[in-house]
Amino acid sequence: MNCALVFRLEVREELNEAYGWYESQQLGLDNNFLEQVDKTLDQICQMPESYSAVYRDARRAGVRRFPYTIYYRIVSSRVIITAVFHGRRNPKAGQTRT
Repeated sequence: MNCALVFRLEVREELNEAYGWYESQQLGLDNNFLEQVDKTLDQICQMPESYSAVYRDARRAGVRRFPYTIYYRIVSSRVIITAVFHGRRNPKAGQTRT
């Protein structure tokens, strides 16, 4: 499926925060994090319905090698990315974003 990814404004802030943290931890870890996020987004775009719904129509996909989860919704041919959450945050906040 070809899809259009749409990002909520909060997602950019969440990604910037995570990127900055990984940047301060180890050389190259920040770029590795973004590569894994990109791979996960590509997988979501290829088969968005392959991930299970966790709250109403909100779905989630884990980011490989990092404790982050991407929450999204499918609306027509668009995939709306609603949150990129660290595993220790309350998942209900990401699930209920619309």
